[in-house]
Amino acid sequence: MDQSHELELSKEEMKSYGYRVIDTIVEHFVTQNEKSPVAMASRKEMDAIFQEPIPEFPSDPKEVLDFVTKNVLPNSNIVSHPKSYSFVPGPSNYVSVMADTLATGFNIFSGGWAASPAAAELEIVSMNWLLKLFKFPSKKGGGIFTSGGSMANLTALVTARRQLCGDDFSKAIIYMSDQAHSSNVKAIRVIGFKKEQIRIIPTDGEFKMVINKLKNAISRDRLTDLQPFCIIANAGTTNTGTVDPLEQIAEICKNEKLWFHIDGAYGGAAMLSKKGSKALKGIEKADSLTIDPHKWLFQPYEMGCLLVRKSKWLRDTFVEKPEYLRDIEGNPSEINFYDHGIQLTRRFRALKFYMSMKTFGLEAFRKAVSYNIEIAEEVECLLRKSKQWEVVSSATLAIINFRYHPLHLDLSDEQLDTLNQEISKRVVESEESLLVTTVLNKQVVLRMCLINPRTTMVHIKETISSCENFAKQILEE
Repeated sequence: MDQSHELELSKEEMKSYGYRVIDTIVEHFVTQNEKSPVAMASRKEMDAIFQEPIPEFPSDPKEVLDFVTKNVLPNSNIVSHPKSYSFVPGPSNYVSVMADTLATGFNIFSGGWAASPAAAELEIVSMNWLLKLFKFPSKKGGGIFTSGGSMANLTALVTARRQLCGDDFSKAIIYMSDQAHSSNVKAIRVIGFKKEQIRIIPTDGEFKMVINKLKNAISRDRLTDLQPFCIIANAGTTNTGTVDPLEQIAEICKNEKLWFHIDGAYGGAAMLSKKGSKALKGIEKADSLTIDPHKWLFQPYEMGCLLVRKSKWLRDTFVEKPEYLRDIEGNPSEINFYDHGIQLTRRFRALKFYMSMKTFGLEAFRKAVSYNIEIAEEVECLLRKSKQWEVVSSATLAIINFRYHPLHLDLSDEQLDTLNQEISKRVVESEESLLVTTVLNKQVVLRMCLINPRTTMVHIKETISSCENFAKQILEE
Protein backbone atom coordinates (compact mmCIF):
# COMPACT_ATOMS: atom_id res chain seq x y z
CA MET A 1 0.00 0.00 0.00
CA ASP A 2 1.28 3.45 -0.93
CA GLN A 3 2.17 5.31 2.30
CA SER A 4 3.63 8.45 0.77
CA HIS A 5 0.75 10.44 2.28
CA GLU A 6 2.38 9.98 5.71
CA LEU A 7 5.17 12.40 4.72
CA GLU A 8 7.86 10.37 6.43
CA LEU A 9 11.39 9.15 5.84
CA SER A 10 12.74 5.93 7.27
CA LYS A 11 14.76 6.01 10.48
CA GLU A 12 18.04 5.54 8.61
CA GLU A 13 17.10 8.18 6.05
CA MET A 14 16.26 10.64 8.83
CA LYS A 15 19.55 10.02 10.61
CA SER A 16 21.60 10.35 7.43
CA TYR A 17 19.71 13.49 6.39
CA GLY A 18 20.00 15.03 9.87
CA TYR A 19 23.72 14.36 10.14
CA ARG A 20 24.27 16.09 6.81
CA VAL A 21 22.29 19.13 7.99
CA ILE A 22 24.26 19.34 11.25
CA ASP A 23 27.54 18.87 9.41
CA THR A 24 26.58 21.75 7.10
CA ILE A 25 25.77 24.03 10.04
CA VAL A 26 28.95 23.15 11.93
CA GLU A 27 31.05 23.69 8.81
CA HIS A 28 29.40 27.09 8.42
CA PHE A 29 30.20 28.09 12.00
CA VAL A 30 33.86 27.13 11.76
CA THR A 31 34.47 28.62 8.29
CA GLN A 32 32.18 31.68 8.21
CA ASN A 33 35.03 34.10 9.00
CA GLU A 34 36.75 33.01 5.79
CA LYS A 35 33.68 33.61 3.62
CA SER A 36 32.31 36.82 2.22
CA PRO A 37 29.63 38.42 4.40
CA VAL A 38 27.85 39.88 1.36
CA ALA A 39 25.60 38.07 -1.09
CA MET A 40 24.55 40.01 -4.18
CA ALA A 41 22.12 38.79 -6.82
CA SER A 42 19.39 40.24 -9.00
CA ARG A 43 15.81 39.05 -9.15
CA LYS A 44 16.52 37.78 -12.66
CA GLU A 45 19.44 35.69 -11.42
CA MET A 46 17.39 34.26 -8.55
CA ASP A 47 14.45 33.50 -10.83
CA ALA A 48 16.77 31.58 -13.15
CA ILE A 49 17.81 29.32 -10.27
CA PHE A 50 14.57 28.83 -8.36
CA GLN A 51 11.51 29.41 -10.52
CA GLU A 52 9.67 26.17 -11.38
CA PRO A 53 6.14 24.78 -11.25
CA ILE A 54 5.07 23.32 -7.93
CA PRO A 55 6.55 19.78 -7.76
CA GLU A 56 3.87 17.14 -8.19
CA PHE A 57 6.09 14.13 -7.50
CA PRO A 58 8.86 13.40 -4.96
CA SER A 59 12.57 14.05 -5.36
CA ASP A 60 15.50 12.45 -3.62
CA PRO A 61 15.75 14.27 -0.24
CA LYS A 62 19.54 14.43 -0.44
CA GLU A 63 19.34 16.06 -3.85
CA VAL A 64 16.94 18.69 -2.48
CA LEU A 65 19.30 19.33 0.43
CA ASP A 66 22.26 19.60 -1.93
CA PHE A 67 20.34 22.08 -4.08
CA VAL A 68 19.58 24.26 -1.03
CA THR A 69 23.15 24.03 0.25
CA LYS A 70 24.48 25.04 -3.15
CA ASN A 71 21.98 27.77 -4.08
CA VAL A 72 20.14 29.15 -1.03
CA LEU A 73 22.74 29.42 1.71
CA PRO A 74 25.50 31.09 -0.37
CA ASN A 75 22.98 33.64 -1.67
CA SER A 76 22.25 35.03 1.80
CA ASN A 77 24.28 37.60 3.72
CA ILE A 78 26.21 36.20 6.67
CA VAL A 79 24.99 38.50 9.43
CA SER A 80 27.16 36.67 11.96
CA HIS A 81 30.33 37.44 9.98
CA PRO A 82 32.91 39.60 11.83
CA LYS A 83 32.88 42.08 8.93
CA SER A 84 29.10 42.43 8.90
CA TYR A 85 28.86 45.91 10.42
CA SER A 86 25.58 47.21 9.02
CA PHE A 87 22.02 47.48 10.27
CA VAL A 88 22.14 45.39 13.48
CA PRO A 89 24.18 42.23 12.94
CA GLY A 90 23.00 38.88 14.30
CA PRO A 91 26.04 37.18 15.87
CA SER A 92 24.02 34.19 17.15
CA ASN A 93 25.60 31.17 18.89
CA TYR A 94 25.69 27.46 18.14
CA VAL A 95 24.01 26.25 21.34
CA SER A 96 20.95 28.41 20.67
CA VAL A 97 20.85 27.18 17.07
CA MET A 98 20.71 23.61 18.32
CA ALA A 99 18.06 24.59 20.89
CA ASP A 100 15.97 26.01 18.05
CA THR A 101 16.47 22.73 16.19
CA LEU A 102 15.16 20.78 19.19
CA ALA A 103 12.17 23.08 19.65
CA THR A 104 11.31 22.85 15.96
CA GLY A 105 12.01 19.14 15.71
CA PHE A 106 9.63 18.34 18.55
CA ASN A 107 7.20 20.96 17.21
CA ILE A 108 6.48 22.24 20.71
CA PHE A 109 3.46 24.52 21.03
CA SER A 110 4.41 27.26 23.48
CA GLY A 111 1.08 29.04 23.72
CA GLY A 112 -0.50 27.44 26.78
CA TRP A 113 0.49 25.56 29.90
CA ALA A 114 -1.56 22.46 29.12
CA ALA A 115 0.18 21.99 25.75
CA SER A 116 3.67 22.17 27.27
CA PRO A 117 4.17 22.86 30.98
CA ALA A 118 7.95 22.79 30.53
CA ALA A 119 7.91 25.34 27.69
CA ALA A 120 5.72 27.70 29.72
CA GLU A 121 7.88 27.20 32.81
CA LEU A 122 11.11 27.95 30.93
CA GLU A 123 9.58 31.15 29.57
CA ILE A 124 8.60 32.12 33.12
CA VAL A 125 12.11 31.33 34.39
CA SER A 126 13.81 33.20 31.53
CA MET A 127 11.46 36.14 31.95
CA ASN A 128 12.27 36.31 35.66
CA TRP A 129 15.98 36.38 34.84
CA LEU A 130 15.39 39.36 32.55
CA LEU A 131 13.14 41.14 35.05
CA LYS A 132 15.95 40.91 37.60
CA LEU A 133 18.57 42.05 35.08
CA PHE A 134 16.57 45.18 34.24
CA LYS A 135 15.50 45.77 37.87
CA PHE A 136 11.80 45.39 37.14
CA PRO A 137 9.45 44.24 39.93
CA SER A 138 10.07 40.50 40.31
CA LYS A 139 6.72 39.56 41.86
CA LYS A 140 4.29 41.71 39.90
CA GLY A 141 6.33 42.16 36.73
CA GLY A 142 6.04 40.00 33.67
CA GLY A 143 6.65 39.78 29.97
CA ILE A 144 6.57 37.69 26.85
CA PHE A 145 8.94 36.55 24.12
CA THR A 146 7.95 37.79 20.67
CA SER A 147 9.19 37.40 17.10
CA GLY A 148 11.26 40.58 17.40
CA GLY A 149 11.34 44.19 18.53
CA SER A 150 8.59 45.26 16.13
CA MET A 151 6.10 42.83 17.68
CA ALA A 152 7.29 43.73 21.19
CA ASN A 153 6.71 47.44 20.53
CA LEU A 154 3.31 46.68 19.04
CA THR A 155 2.35 44.57 22.08
CA ALA A 156 3.51 47.33 24.43
CA LEU A 157 1.49 50.03 22.69
CA VAL A 158 -1.66 47.91 22.54
CA THR A 159 -1.27 47.33 26.28
CA ALA A 160 -0.66 51.02 26.99
CA ARG A 161 -3.71 52.04 24.96
CA ARG A 162 -5.91 49.52 26.78
CA GLN A 163 -4.72 50.54 30.24
CA LEU A 164 -4.84 54.32 29.82
CA CYS A 165 -7.35 54.98 27.05
CA GLY A 166 -9.85 52.15 27.07
CA ASP A 167 -11.95 52.07 23.93
CA ASP A 168 -11.79 55.80 23.14
CA PHE A 169 -8.35 56.95 22.07
CA SER A 170 -9.41 59.57 19.54
CA LYS A 171 -7.66 62.37 21.45
CA ALA A 172 -4.68 60.36 22.70
CA ILE A 173 -1.21 61.66 21.79
CA ILE A 174 2.05 59.73 21.61
CA TYR A 175 5.50 61.33 21.85
CA MET A 176 8.80 60.04 20.43
CA SER A 177 12.04 61.51 19.14
CA ASP A 178 13.11 61.95 15.55
CA GLN A 179 15.51 59.04 16.14
CA ALA A 180 12.80 56.55 17.19
CA HIS A 181 12.76 53.27 15.30
CA SER A 182 10.31 53.01 12.42
CA SER A 183 8.66 49.97 14.04
CA ASN A 184 7.09 52.31 16.58
CA VAL A 185 5.45 54.44 13.91
CA LYS A 186 4.27 51.29 12.15
CA ALA A 187 2.84 49.90 15.40
CA ILE A 188 1.01 53.14 16.12
CA ARG A 189 -0.54 53.06 12.66
CA VAL A 190 -1.48 49.39 12.95
CA ILE A 191 -3.41 49.93 16.19
CA GLY A 192 -5.52 52.69 14.72
CA PHE A 193 -3.88 55.98 15.63
CA LYS A 194 -3.78 58.74 13.06
CA LYS A 195 -0.65 60.55 11.93
CA GLU A 196 -1.93 63.66 13.71
CA GLN A 197 -1.73 61.82 17.04
CA ILE A 198 2.05 61.42 16.86
CA ARG A 199 4.42 64.12 18.10
CA ILE A 200 8.00 63.86 16.81
CA ILE A 201 10.26 65.60 19.32
CA PRO A 202 13.56 67.07 18.04
CA THR A 203 16.89 65.78 19.31
CA ASP A 204 20.00 67.67 20.39
CA GLY A 205 23.54 67.51 19.01
CA GLU A 206 24.00 64.08 20.61
CA PHE A 207 20.71 62.82 19.11
CA LYS A 208 18.93 62.72 22.48
CA MET A 209 15.34 63.84 22.91
CA VAL A 210 15.19 67.50 23.95
CA ILE A 211 13.35 67.57 27.27
CA ASN A 212 12.17 71.17 27.01
CA LYS A 213 10.68 70.50 23.57
CA LEU A 214 8.92 67.44 24.99
CA LYS A 215 7.45 69.41 27.90
CA ASN A 216 6.28 72.17 25.58
CA ALA A 217 4.56 69.67 23.27
CA ILE A 218 2.72 68.06 26.19
CA SER A 219 1.60 71.46 27.51
CA ARG A 220 0.30 72.57 24.11
CA ASP A 221 -1.68 69.38 23.69
CA ARG A 222 -3.29 69.68 27.12
CA LEU A 223 -4.23 73.29 26.40
CA THR A 224 -6.01 72.19 23.22
CA ASP A 225 -8.05 69.52 25.00
CA LEU A 226 -6.02 66.60 23.73
CA GLN A 227 -4.90 63.61 25.84
CA PRO A 228 -1.16 63.04 26.14
CA PHE A 229 -0.88 59.36 27.00
CA CYS A 230 2.47 57.78 26.09
CA ILE A 231 6.14 58.67 25.67
CA ILE A 232 8.42 56.32 23.74
CA ALA A 233 12.07 56.75 24.74
CA ASN A 234 15.13 55.20 23.12
CA ALA A 235 17.60 53.00 24.96
CA GLY A 236 20.11 52.75 22.15
CA THR A 237 18.93 54.14 18.83
CA THR A 238 19.63 52.14 15.70
CA ASN A 239 21.41 55.06 14.04
CA THR A 240 23.81 56.09 16.79
CA GLY A 241 23.27 53.94 19.90
CA THR A 242 22.06 57.05 21.72
CA VAL A 243 20.12 56.76 24.97
CA ASP A 244 17.48 59.37 25.72
CA PRO A 245 17.49 61.04 29.19
CA LEU A 246 15.48 58.21 30.74
CA GLU A 247 15.30 59.51 34.31
CA GLN A 248 14.01 62.91 33.23
CA ILE A 249 11.43 61.33 30.94
CA ALA A 250 10.37 58.98 33.74
CA GLU A 251 9.77 61.98 35.98
CA ILE A 252 7.65 63.65 33.30
CA CYS A 253 5.59 60.48 32.88
CA LYS A 254 5.07 60.25 36.62
CA ASN A 255 3.97 63.87 36.96
CA GLU A 256 1.80 63.85 33.83
CA LYS A 257 0.42 60.34 34.42
CA LEU A 258 1.68 59.07 31.06
CA TRP A 259 2.71 55.57 29.99
CA PHE A 260 6.48 55.25 29.76
CA HIS A 261 7.62 52.84 27.05
CA ILE A 262 11.32 52.33 26.37
CA ASP A 263 12.46 50.87 23.08
CA GLY A 264 15.66 49.06 24.05
CA ALA A 265 15.51 46.62 21.16
CA TYR A 266 19.02 47.55 20.18
CA GLY A 267 20.73 48.88 23.31
CA GLY A 268 18.92 47.25 26.21
CA ALA A 269 21.42 44.39 26.48
CA ALA A 270 24.13 46.94 27.31
CA MET A 271 22.83 46.60 30.89
CA LEU A 272 25.23 43.66 31.13
CA SER A 273 28.27 45.96 31.07
CA LYS A 274 29.28 48.60 33.62
CA LYS A 275 29.42 51.37 31.01
CA GLY A 276 26.14 50.29 29.46
CA SER A 277 24.37 50.06 32.80
CA LYS A 278 25.47 53.60 33.62
CA ALA A 279 24.25 54.87 30.24
CA LEU A 280 20.88 53.15 30.76
CA LYS A 281 20.23 54.58 34.21
CA GLY A 282 16.49 54.96 34.64
CA ILE A 283 15.53 52.07 32.38
CA GLU A 284 13.99 50.30 35.37
CA LYS A 285 11.37 53.08 35.64
CA ALA A 286 9.65 52.14 32.39
CA ASP A 287 6.11 50.78 32.36
CA SER A 288 7.11 48.63 29.40
CA LEU A 289 10.46 47.79 27.86
CA THR A 290 11.35 46.20 24.54
CA ILE A 291 14.59 44.26 24.23
CA ASP A 292 15.79 42.03 21.39
CA PRO A 293 17.74 38.93 22.44
CA HIS A 294 18.35 38.14 18.76
CA LYS A 295 20.52 41.24 18.59
CA TRP A 296 22.93 41.88 21.44
CA LEU A 297 22.11 38.80 23.52
CA PHE A 298 23.44 36.69 20.67
CA GLN A 299 20.36 34.60 19.92
CA PRO A 300 19.29 33.43 16.43
CA TYR A 301 16.30 35.07 14.77
CA GLU A 302 13.40 35.27 15.82
CA MET A 303 13.51 36.42 19.43
CA GLY A 304 12.26 39.72 20.78
CA CYS A 305 10.99 40.39 24.28
CA LEU A 306 8.61 42.73 26.10
CA LEU A 307 8.90 43.35 29.84
CA VAL A 308 6.17 45.13 31.84
CA ARG A 309 5.96 46.33 35.43
CA LYS A 310 2.73 44.43 36.00
CA SER A 311 1.98 41.17 34.22
CA LYS A 312 -1.69 41.85 34.99
CA TRP A 313 -1.63 44.53 32.29
CA LEU A 314 -0.92 41.93 29.62
CA ARG A 315 -3.67 39.60 30.79
CA ASP A 316 -6.19 42.46 31.02
CA THR A 317 -5.32 43.44 27.44
CA PHE A 318 -5.12 40.11 25.63
CA VAL A 319 -7.19 37.47 27.44
CA GLU A 320 -9.93 35.90 25.32
CA LYS A 321 -11.90 32.80 26.32
CA PRO A 322 -13.13 30.92 23.24
CA GLU A 323 -15.05 27.71 23.81
CA TYR A 324 -12.32 25.51 22.35
CA LEU A 325 -9.87 26.63 25.06
CA ARG A 326 -12.20 26.40 28.06
CA ASP A 327 -10.85 23.03 29.25
CA ILE A 328 -7.21 24.12 29.47
CA GLU A 329 -7.29 27.39 31.40
CA GLY A 330 -5.43 25.91 34.40
CA ASN A 331 -4.80 27.89 37.57
CA PRO A 332 -3.48 31.47 37.78
CA SER A 333 0.14 30.40 38.39
CA GLU A 334 0.18 28.24 35.25
CA ILE A 335 0.66 30.98 32.69
CA ASN A 336 -0.85 30.66 29.23
CA PHE A 337 1.34 33.00 27.21
CA TYR A 338 -1.30 33.33 24.51
CA ASP A 339 -3.09 35.39 27.20
CA HIS A 340 -0.11 37.78 27.39
CA GLY A 341 0.23 38.75 23.74
CA ILE A 342 -1.13 38.73 20.22
CA GLN A 343 -0.13 35.23 19.09
CA LEU A 344 -2.10 32.12 19.94
CA THR A 345 0.24 29.71 18.18
CA ARG A 346 3.76 30.39 19.43
CA ARG A 347 7.07 28.62 18.85
CA PHE A 348 9.22 27.64 21.87
CA ARG A 349 11.54 30.67 21.83
CA ALA A 350 12.55 30.46 25.48
CA LEU A 351 14.54 27.26 24.97
CA LYS A 352 17.41 28.86 23.05
CA PHE A 353 17.80 31.68 25.56
CA TYR A 354 17.62 29.24 28.47
CA MET A 355 20.08 26.71 27.04
CA SER A 356 22.66 29.30 25.99
CA MET A 357 22.55 31.01 29.39
CA LYS A 358 22.88 27.66 31.15
CA THR A 359 25.74 26.60 28.85
CA PHE A 360 27.88 29.75 28.77
CA GLY A 361 26.77 31.56 31.93
CA LEU A 362 25.82 35.21 32.28
CA GLU A 363 29.42 36.24 32.87
CA ALA A 364 30.38 35.22 29.33
CA PHE A 365 27.58 37.39 27.96
CA ARG A 366 28.74 40.27 30.17
CA LYS A 367 32.27 39.97 28.77
CA ALA A 368 30.99 39.86 25.19
CA VAL A 369 28.86 43.00 25.56
CA SER A 370 31.65 44.86 27.37
CA TYR A 371 34.10 43.87 24.63
CA ASN A 372 31.75 45.24 21.96
CA ILE A 373 31.49 48.62 23.71
CA GLU A 374 35.24 48.82 24.22
CA ILE A 375 36.19 47.91 20.65
CA ALA A 376 33.89 50.62 19.27
CA GLU A 377 35.65 53.14 21.51
CA GLU A 378 39.00 51.85 20.24
CA VAL A 379 37.80 52.39 16.66
CA GLU A 380 36.88 55.96 17.54
CA CYS A 381 40.41 56.58 18.87
CA LEU A 382 41.87 55.09 15.69
CA LEU A 383 39.76 57.33 13.45
CA ARG A 384 40.45 60.50 15.45
CA LYS A 385 44.20 59.96 15.03
CA SER A 386 43.82 59.80 11.26
CA LYS A 387 43.92 62.77 8.88
CA GLN A 388 41.53 60.92 6.55
CA TRP A 389 38.49 60.44 8.76
CA GLU A 390 35.96 62.55 10.63
CA VAL A 391 33.94 61.09 13.51
CA VAL A 392 30.36 62.33 13.14
CA SER A 393 28.86 60.48 16.09
CA SER A 394 31.05 59.17 18.90
CA ALA A 395 31.15 55.50 19.81
CA THR A 396 27.98 54.87 21.81
CA LEU A 397 26.84 51.41 22.89
CA ALA A 398 29.03 49.80 20.20
CA ILE A 399 27.87 52.03 17.31
CA ILE A 400 30.07 54.63 15.63
CA ASN A 401 29.40 56.91 12.64
CA PHE A 402 32.16 58.49 10.58
CA ARG A 403 32.95 59.75 7.10
CA TYR A 404 35.92 60.04 4.81
CA HIS A 405 36.97 63.70 4.99
CA PRO A 406 40.71 64.23 4.37
CA LEU A 407 42.14 67.37 5.92
CA HIS A 408 44.09 68.29 2.78
CA LEU A 409 41.02 68.28 0.51
CA ASP A 410 38.57 71.15 0.28
CA LEU A 411 35.31 69.35 -0.52
CA SER A 412 31.74 70.58 -0.18
CA ASP A 413 29.19 68.68 1.90
CA GLU A 414 27.56 67.51 -1.32
CA GLN A 415 30.86 66.18 -2.64
CA LEU A 416 31.58 64.45 0.67
CA ASP A 417 28.13 62.85 0.64
CA THR A 418 28.69 61.52 -2.87
CA LEU A 419 32.17 60.31 -1.98
CA ASN A 420 31.14 58.41 1.14
CA GLN A 421 28.12 56.89 -0.58
CA GLU A 422 30.37 55.63 -3.34
CA ILE A 423 32.89 54.26 -0.82
CA SER A 424 30.12 52.22 0.78
CA LYS A 425 28.88 51.03 -2.60
CA ARG A 426 32.30 49.77 -3.65
CA VAL A 427 33.03 48.12 -0.32
CA VAL A 428 29.76 46.19 -0.51
CA GLU A 429 30.25 45.32 -4.17
CA SER A 430 33.69 43.95 -3.31
CA GLU A 431 31.79 41.60 -0.95
CA GLU A 432 34.61 42.00 1.58
CA SER A 433 32.51 43.82 4.18
CA LEU A 434 28.92 44.83 4.75
CA LEU A 435 29.30 48.54 5.49
CA VAL A 436 26.46 50.85 4.47
CA THR A 437 25.55 54.46 5.14
CA THR A 438 23.03 56.38 7.17
CA VAL A 439 22.24 60.10 7.37
CA LEU A 440 23.09 62.24 10.40
CA ASN A 441 22.76 66.02 10.50
CA LYS A 442 21.95 65.85 6.79
CA GLN A 443 25.32 64.22 6.12
CA VAL A 444 25.89 60.82 4.53
CA VAL A 445 28.05 58.83 6.93
CA LEU A 446 29.43 55.32 7.25
CA ARG A 447 28.01 53.42 10.21
CA MET A 448 29.58 50.52 12.10
CA CYS A 449 27.55 48.45 14.54
CA LEU A 450 30.08 46.32 16.42
CA ILE A 451 28.08 43.82 18.47
CA ASN A 452 29.79 40.72 17.13
CA PRO A 453 32.13 39.37 19.83
CA ARG A 454 34.23 37.71 17.10
CA THR A 455 34.99 41.02 15.35
CA THR A 456 38.57 42.13 16.04
CA MET A 457 40.56 45.28 15.37
CA VAL A 458 42.29 43.37 12.56
CA HIS A 459 38.94 43.00 10.77
CA ILE A 460 38.12 46.66 11.31
CA LYS A 461 41.51 47.97 10.19
CA GLU A 462 41.29 45.86 7.04
CA THR A 463 37.90 47.38 6.25
CA ILE A 464 39.02 50.95 6.93
CA SER A 465 42.08 50.38 4.74
CA SER A 466 39.81 49.14 1.94
CA CYS A 467 37.64 52.24 2.34
CA GLU A 468 40.72 54.46 2.02
CA ASN A 469 41.88 52.64 -1.11
CA PHE A 470 38.45 52.95 -2.71
CA ALA A 471 38.33 56.64 -1.75
CA LYS A 472 41.65 57.28 -3.52
CA GLN A 473 40.41 55.49 -6.62
CA ILE A 474 37.20 57.54 -6.65
CA LEU A 475 39.08 60.83 -6.25
CA GLU A 476 41.45 59.92 -9.07
CA GLU A 477 38.62 59.15 -11.50
